[in-house]
Amino acid sequence: MHLREFILRLSLCSCLSRHMKYRLLMAAIQQKQITNLAKLTDHLNITFNKRMQWFDEWSSQELRRQTEQNLPMPFITPLDAIYPQRLREIYDPPLVLYYHGNLKLLQYPCLAVVGSRNITKYGEQAINQLLPGVVSSQVAIVSGLAKGVDGLAHQITLLDGGAAIAVIGTGLDGSYPRCNAFLQRQIAQYGLLLTEYPLETTPYPSNFPERNRIIAGLCHTCLVVEGSRRSGSLITANLALQDNRNVCAVPGPINSPMSLGTNELIAAGARPILSSQDILEELPDWLFSVK
Repeated sequence: MHLREFILRLSLCSCLSRHMKYRLLMAAIQQKQITNLAKLTDHLNITFNKRMQWFDEWSSQELRRQTEQNLPMPFITPLDAIYPQRLREIYDPPLVLYYHGNLKLLQYPCLAVVGSRNITKYGEQAINQLLPGVVSSQVAIVSGLAKGVDGLAHQITLLDGGAAIAVIGTGLDGSYPRCNAFLQRQIAQYGLLLTEYPLETTPYPSNFPERNRIIAGLCHTCLVVEGSRRSGSLITANLALQDNRNVCAVPGPINSPMSLGTNELIAAGARPILSSQDILEELPDWLFSVK
């Protein structure tokens, strides 16, 4: 087994946490071996039961089937040069990112655009006013391909000939929501489609908060357009803050439930965004000279 196959197989193990999988990969690199599983688990604080569970799964027919099924898919790992350094630095980097599209977009300055699925007319107007000036500056727009803010941000990016990066919560053979299936195919063709989930993965609710950490890790700056107090977009914004990313927000009407989250972010210190130039100023200058 080559190291690349080992990483893929490790990523498919269901009995281990993402963080433990990453620690096992680091142990394999440090020890320069991938065959002695017992030695890999030394000093990693894995319980005896969990270790036995992993050994059993590693030799199972089901894991072998999944590995053979996903190995032909295009994917990158933390050992590949194209894997973004900023993503390696988050708490639990994805061991595998399956992709369709142009990996060179990962080298662009990246702006995450997140917000409510129940986008308002005000939110639509804000995105249409703000994004074209950012897209024309060759900034990649990263989002989760959800309904509302995500989908509109990617539509505008593609219409303006910009760089769209979508991180989805299913395998590459799936799409969610169904209404964005055509948009997903467009991004795979003209932009970059990413997922850490293998083929046949359905849209489990827990996939989307997990997906958000990748969006936050990929971006240099995170823009929240609309969001209620408990929206998933605020989860992404908080993850971005934990990863030392800039977070900014579009201010909204004080009587709009969809602006409660963004207005509170601004009150807590996020920069209020009033123009495309405000967004560009939140991206470090040096990023525009490294593409």
